Amino acid sequence: MAGLGSPDTVTLFHQEPSGVTYRIPALLYIEQPAIFLAFAEKRLTPDDQDAQYLVMRRGLQKRGTVQWENITAVRHAKLPGHRTMNPCPLYDASTDTVFLFFICVRTNVSERFQILTGRNASRLCFVTSRDHGRSWSPPTDVTKEVLGDDLKNCATLAVGPGHGIQSPSGKLIVPAYLFYIHSRVCGLPVPWKIQSHSFLFCSDDHGKSWHKGSVLWKQPTGECEVAEVASGNGPGLLYCSARTSRHYRVEATSSLQFLEFGDSRYCRSLCEPPHGCQGSVVSYQPIDAGTGTDANDGSEESCLHTNVLSWLLYSHPTSNRKRVDLGIYLNKSPLDQSSWSPPWVINRGPSGYSDLAVCQGAHAFGCLFECGACACEKIVFRIFTVEELAEHLPEP
Repeated sequence: MAGLGSPDTVTLFHQEPSGVTYRIPALLYIEQPAIFLAFAEKRLTPDDQDAQYLVMRRGLQKRGTVQWENITAVRHAKLPGHRTMNPCPLYDASTDTVFLFFICVRTNVSERFQILTGRNASRLCFVTSRDHGRSWSPPTDVTKEVLGDDLKNCATLAVGPGHGIQSPSGKLIVPAYLFYIHSRVCGLPVPWKIQSHSFLFCSDDHGKSWHKGSVLWKQPTGECEVAEVASGNGPGLLYCSARTSRHYRVEATSSLQFLEFGDSRYCRSLCEPPHGCQGSVVSYQPIDAGTGTDANDGSEESCLHTNVLSWLLYSHPTSNRKRVDLGIYLNKSPLDQSSWSPPWVINRGPSGYSDLAVCQGAHAFGCLFECGACACEKIVFRIFTVEELAEHLPEP
């Protein structure tokens, strides 16, 4: 067991002298029995093509601290002749089952090669655990089931990375993205007409079957995460935050029932470094959440704005020039993109991918993120409370 290195942080994965590197953090929290599951890719080098398989650590929360077990390999999360990438866990509370999604990419085939040729070498798979990560099922490949007819126009695809969610109705929702072939000449894909688009896929029967939801077609978007925005007026909305290479994040909302996104838009409050970076978003319901008392004009949109019960938290590098200074942003009015707070910087210096988890019962949050002398030197876990967040967030 490894305890916390300080009251709130601990390094879970660290680059080895041999060059072995751990990248792409994903974090899941289960309320009962109060356990964190932290995932990452093990790579021979920092390069994407040198990914090998997924690893994990289990963190048991006891008396305000988290005790971490040693690193273990998720050996079942693999297909022969493929490398495993992009961990994306979610928890089905109805069946007490952890789903771990990932992609398996044919060995020695790069993402760039797939995009240039339009020949997909990536498979969308998952494994499950019914004992909170101690053991895992054999892999299930759902590539064709999820993409359907879109598979023939898919140059490559990926899931997450980060985490998926379960809606109040029990629907399991997983974020993903694909490089779509928009144009062909003489049957061959036009490389500059292949664009990345975020999408969701889901299950309404606890993982027995999966189907694709809406795609963000309006802008080129990539890695994304989603969070529920609860409403006092009834069914809430699904909020999506997506990576772009256009200086700002893209936001979109959808009904939880149909997963059909309306008008996606750039959020001027949330910047992107050059080429973008993955970010994480979660929904939190504060203790004093009410049904909204502000005046409204009676419209459906106005009523939803004034009856929102959720806050959104978002983690991402705060610089628009490079991947540095990981920050936590807060939005108490999630349907208003101008309501994002300035960030509380929780890591100064090189910072990369991150993933958030909500400990709703403890009114606390976990954050698993890349940092170090370079952004891929180590993956660190930090836990903080709502009170700490309020104390450290800068004034608007």
